[in-house]
Amino acid sequence: MEDEHEPLLSRESEGNGNCLVEFEGDVEPVRSLGEFNREFVVESKKLWYLAGPAIFTSICQYSLGAITQAFAGHVGTLELAAVSMENSVIAGFSLGLLLGMGSALETLCGQAYGAGQLDMLGIYMQRSWVILLTTALILSIFYVFATPFLILIGQDHSIAHATGLFSLYMIPQLFAYAVYFPIQKFLQAQSKMMSMAVIASIALLLHIFFSWLVMIKLNWGMVGAAVVLNGSWWFIVVAQLVYIFSGSCGRAWSGFSWKAFQNLWGFFRLSLASAVMLCLEVWYFMVLILFAGYLKNPEVSVDGMSICMNILGWAVMLAIGSNAATSVRVSNELGAGHPRTAKFAVVVVVTTSLMLGFVISMILLASKNEWPKAFTSSEAVKKLVSELTPLLCISIVVNNVQPVLSGVAIGAGWQALVAYVNIGCYYIFGIPLGLLLGYKLDFGVTGIWCGMLAGTGVQTLILIWMTYRTNWNTEASIAGDRIKHWGGEVAKASDA
Repeated sequence: MEDEHEPLLSRESEGNGNCLVEFEGDVEPVRSLGEFNREFVVESKKLWYLAGPAIFTSICQYSLGAITQAFAGHVGTLELAAVSMENSVIAGFSLGLLLGMGSALETLCGQAYGAGQLDMLGIYMQRSWVILLTTALILSIFYVFATPFLILIGQDHSIAHATGLFSLYMIPQLFAYAVYFPIQKFLQAQSKMMSMAVIASIALLLHIFFSWLVMIKLNWGMVGAAVVLNGSWWFIVVAQLVYIFSGSCGRAWSGFSWKAFQNLWGFFRLSLASAVMLCLEVWYFMVLILFAGYLKNPEVSVDGMSICMNILGWAVMLAIGSNAATSVRVSNELGAGHPRTAKFAVVVVVTTSLMLGFVISMILLASKNEWPKAFTSSEAVKKLVSELTPLLCISIVVNNVQPVLSGVAIGAGWQALVAYVNIGCYYIFGIPLGLLLGYKLDFGVTGIWCGMLAGTGVQTLILIWMTYRTNWNTEASIAGDRIKHWGGEVAKASDA
């Protein structure tokens, strides 16, 4: 008996030598502006149903580390430096790698859900847990030896020792990441964004209260910061596990299975491709601040760049929510055999993200002499930030579209190909051009940013070209083959 979610071929005809294939439930071809507007509204509702809670969740989780840093600043300058260094370098590196590896589930869970193979979602999540927990165990070595590593790259010894001590305290957070990211992708594939948003908001409120209580009132300092930050992340993990184990996900979770240990090597390769794709993007902007520290006036350059990167980081939270929504929509529709709907979803998300980025950029540009005052009292830094605002605005627009296109790549399973694109655009073209403009031609921080922005621009154009040239009928067929490859045994077992 056919599964009710299985895409059904409703019509095949020959026209101009091409085989036209239509699937039941796929959006009709758009032939007029009125039809486009109607379908745009329908798809936008589906998008914001996913993106709204995803954006809110991203902001809440992004705020956990930021709030810890803010309270650490009231404890002492050394404590602030240690917490900031651990968050941005040690935990930042690990988060990027584990989040990237967990992103493999966006492809597999999303396409399996769209195809109605719900039994496979829990198996995929468990396989990802095995791989990410093993990776976290290896990464814990980085936490243990954080002090000598930071001294090796030229950090101040007192900051390096304080950061190394705080990194040891933060090892539990590393394993929380390893458990959380597969859960996140598992729930996103089923469009269960609201539960994630509720849990994240509760965690944020508790985090603020206990950070104040433990770090300021009880004067526990860095130990208190570690206790609360670890506790907040494990609260999120445990709450989501309770939600899943309580039966809220139906057939998607049927308990632990030894099948999670099957085909781990192939699953690891897909996870690694996802990790490389994402980490190359995250580390690209870390390098931007690193290079700024080697300019003639490093303190002003780093301060100005950090302020701009902070604003860009908040703006990118919108894009991250759209990224999650895009990968879910594309993978679900390809898995269900709806190529036209997947293609139209891309058009809607890119258009919406472009408009959001443009609005944010116009606000910043109009107040370029005012908004830097909220971050610094230094006239030199304020002047540099004001000068960099046009570049910041361009970056916001580009980075509001680029993650969405990356979401398309994840949803379609193109991680390995995009990883090669990122290497070429970012590290072979963007960084050398930035160094040439910044150092050789003496444009300073503006030159570095222009070069690296050019790399992002080229990468975005290539992703647009890849998306435009995509045969979505073929991608729907590939999605079906991928589901059979990764979940065939379980699917047969469940049918039997």
